Amino acid sequence: MHWQNRRERFRAQLSSDSCVYPGSVFDPISARIAEQLGFEVGMFAGSVASLTVLGDPDHIVLTLSEFAEQAYRICRAGELPLLVDADHGYGNALNVKRTVEELETAGVSALSIEDTELPRSFASGGKTSLISIEEGIGKMRAAIAGRQDPNLVIAARTSAVKVTGLDDAIARVEAYQDVGVDAIFLIGISEKAQLEAISKVCKLPIILGGAGAAVNNLDYLASMGVRISLQGHQPVMAAIQATYSTLKALRQGVKPSELEGLPDKQLVNRLSREDDYDRWMQDFLE
Repeated sequence: MHWQNRRERFRAQLSSDSCVYPGSVFDPISARIAEQLGFEVGMFAGSVASLTVLGDPDHIVLTLSEFAEQAYRICRAGELPLLVDADHGYGNALNVKRTVEELETAGVSALSIEDTELPRSFASGGKTSLISIEEGIGKMRAAIAGRQDPNLVIAARTSAVKVTGLDDAIARVEAYQDVGVDAIFLIGISEKAQLEAISKVCKLPIILGGAGAAVNNLDYLASMGVRISLQGHQPVMAAIQATYSTLKALRQGVKPSELEGLPDKQLVNRLSREDDYDRWMQDFLE
């Protein structure tokens, strides 16, 4: 398949003067819904992948192959530019290079590599820690080396603001942007002062994850150089709740005809491309 157009549209969003909320997606149908509703970009998170592929929490037990396969299924379902959370790149800098190669082939428009020490190390007590800036630089350089399509966006992601403090976050932003990544992905911004301090030194478009209510205004974020701001991953949670409630009702004896909250047939047909398949069957089988 051709991924060029969607990658160009993703870069156009980064180059714009606006900030948008991405549509959090987890499978082909959710991606088609986000695209039909007009979301400029989609977001496929590692935590969401763990839930939908494995049914497990986000403890970095998902493999690169499993993640890339699901990303490909999402990408082939439509034309939605997809940003994916590639976590720590599934290992050291060499693994990061391989991660970029696989996700580029899968059709993603953008990916983030983070400097969190993952998976959890022995006797860490559950405390989040970061790799050194030097190792982080090596990972970002490897990510760039693994890219073949120059339109693929590589974002350096750090949660240093909430883990090691603002000064370290600024140092990491400056170091990573000097390597040549395309965007900076910040986790844990909760105050305007934090974002404003980073915005002063950041020369690249900013992506935010987990932004606090004090900063979560699209016009303000746009003025600070933020181009994409995540809102969380409510769609997959809603899907889990809907499935649970439906199965529970059926188990308790509710008749299928009495269930509430089900989509109408027209919506399902549109999302599953029923008309296209009818035409293809007529053309190719009849």
